[in-house]
Amino acid sequence: METTYPDTQLLIDGRWRDGALGQRTAVYDPATAEVIGHYAMAEPADLEEAVQAAGSAFAAWRDAGAYARGSILRQAAVLLRERADTLAPCMTMEMGKPLAEARAEVMSSADLLDWFAGEGQRAYGQVIPARSPNVTQMVLKQPVGPVVAFTPWNFPMSQLVRKLGAALAVGCTVVAKPPEDTPASPAALAQALLDAGLPPGVLNIVYGEPADIANYLIPHPVIRKVSFTGSVPVGKQLAALAGKHMKRITMELGGHNPVIVCEDANVEAAVAAVAGFKLRNAGQVCISPTRVLVQRGIYDRFAAALAEHVKKVRTGSGLEPATAMGPLVSERRVKAVAGLIQEAVSEGAQVLVEGDAAPRAGFFQAPTVLTDVSLSSRIQNEEPFGPVAMLSPFDTIDEAIAEANRLPYGLAAYAFTSSIRNSQRFQTELEVGMLAINHTLLGLPELPLGGVKDSGYGSEGGSEAINSYLISKLVTQAAV
Repeated sequence: METTYPDTQLLIDGRWRDGALGQRTAVYDPATAEVIGHYAMAEPADLEEAVQAAGSAFAAWRDAGAYARGSILRQAAVLLRERADTLAPCMTMEMGKPLAEARAEVMSSADLLDWFAGEGQRAYGQVIPARSPNVTQMVLKQPVGPVVAFTPWNFPMSQLVRKLGAALAVGCTVVAKPPEDTPASPAALAQALLDAGLPPGVLNIVYGEPADIANYLIPHPVIRKVSFTGSVPVGKQLAALAGKHMKRITMELGGHNPVIVCEDANVEAAVAAVAGFKLRNAGQVCISPTRVLVQRGIYDRFAAALAEHVKKVRTGSGLEPATAMGPLVSERRVKAVAGLIQEAVSEGAQVLVEGDAAPRAGFFQAPTVLTDVSLSSRIQNEEPFGPVAMLSPFDTIDEAIAEANRLPYGLAAYAFTSSIRNSQRFQTELEVGMLAINHTLLGLPELPLGGVKDSGYGSEGGSEAINSYLISKLVTQAAV
């Protein structure tokens, strides 16, 4: 397949341009490790201009009304669907995921825009009964103000849509810092919004040194809210910085997501669901299953079936039709995942299966399943964020729940059982923000997306998603 990859500029006040110093940084194709393009680097002067543009555009965007804002989001959704066949190869080139997954992300981004367009029209306030007949008491819902949004590279378009869709729908303006590893997909989303009629300054896009950008934007007095998706350590740092300046925050952080497979489960269906989701996006998914807990009576059967499934997965360039799993996004991710695996093996873990390693020119990591992994191993305690899972047996449901809740993470969990009693226990006792039973389908526009404990707080989906971009203003008025 022949395709071209665009260079990416900054979007400031409705205009695409280079940074103040004209600096640019390379973008790599993870399947080949070759440079395919560049992105512009923002300097402090550029960040200030972006913030001021968002601040200046806020009042008019707030007052435009929910229906006008929603119509722009819906038109952008139409444009994304029309451009999906062009945008998908670009995403694959910069991120590595197979074309089918990239196209699905573009289409899901359009669905998210449609969802938030409707939710913005349902940002209801309240009328509170008054104690006096000549008094009216109302709670108005109003946009919090300009927002700064930080998004990761694993879903370069849809993760940004989750923030932009909610913020723009209710009347906030945004300065976004998408991922430098995958800059073109967020830029394509921004261009669709501009082509749909988004006014200048309502959305601004900057790239550069992440820490420098965060340290400049989060404390800025114009910014009223911070939204971040990424790792737990970085999330904690940004949350602390935002708290120091009394900024509202939404944090969608990492997880180490357990799967509990009970003896009464449909083993074949569980294997297919777990393996399919584990290797989606080469395991670079915040809600990817990582710790697979299987009841002892079906453990050997499950392990054998999982190994067979993984062996058949073909890895390679995401642009090749036969590829089922692409590379990791960067060399640093390969080193991180391989290091966790090697350390676990050195401590006594066994490799149940190591799948296709693919060509070695790019950033490839073989899909791997480990057994007999010590609970003290780093891979059992740190999010691996790659195509590796740990398989462990358990005897009782109490034991499985205790292990599932052992870590400070609380993003997602999965369970497979035909027992209503087991299902009810999982619903009540698992300490997570999201739980899927007998399937793995999470992340739909109409569903809340977020975690508890160290996995963050706030929702980036469902009807709850717009709440953190709104303030509640009490207005009480007496007749005179």
